[in-house]
Amino acid sequence: MNHKTTILFDMYGVILEESKGNFIPYTFQHFGKEEHERLIRQFKKEQLFTKAGNGEITSNTFLTMLGYDNPEYHMRNYIENYLTLDNAFIPFAEKYHTQYEFVLLSNDVSEWSSYITDYYRLNQYFKDKIVSGDVKCRKPDKKIYELALEKIQRAPSECYFIDNSVQNLKVAEELGISPILFNRDNEEYTGVIINSFEELENILKR
Repeated sequence: MNHKTTILFDMYGVILEESKGNFIPYTFQHFGKEEHERLIRQFKKEQLFTKAGNGEITSNTFLTMLGYDNPEYHMRNYIENYLTLDNAFIPFAEKYHTQYEFVLLSNDVSEWSSYITDYYRLNQYFKDKIVSGDVKCRKPDKKIYELALEKIQRAPSECYFIDNSVQNLKVAEELGISPILFNRDNEEYTGVIINSFEELENILKR
């Protein structure tokens, strides 16, 4: 096995406990039932969330189109009160971010990702961040992995990739990156599976 220098981390379902986020339930709770049909159309047919996550519209535009009258407040409120940092990540990062290059590889709205890493003081651990909203493509599109490898100047064989999605891991593996499933959602997977950062540490010690 080639020497590993770099760990690519997904955000949702790895660093944050919520694998899918809670934003759609948050939105349905905020608006009355008479608005739900409109919201379903905006999420499903108009794909507003996907467009925001692909960097086609800003967070403020996205939230305003949904009907939020104070988009900045709701971005902060959602992130601070409806998402949960895995409390084992920071101790793990303190121990290992000097031994490995930590790189964030996340599907997210640009402004949300930036706020999350600022709010939880995670930027100090990451050598680089590749976020779908910034680069205009998203996992499992092969292009985002290739962009990440090019940006960090690493060969696939030098990298671990930790994600909670089997589909995302399969594409990484096709490129030669070593995949590890953080199994928040009890998915079936024939490769390496972890359920905690302690288990990830055990893999790194091997």
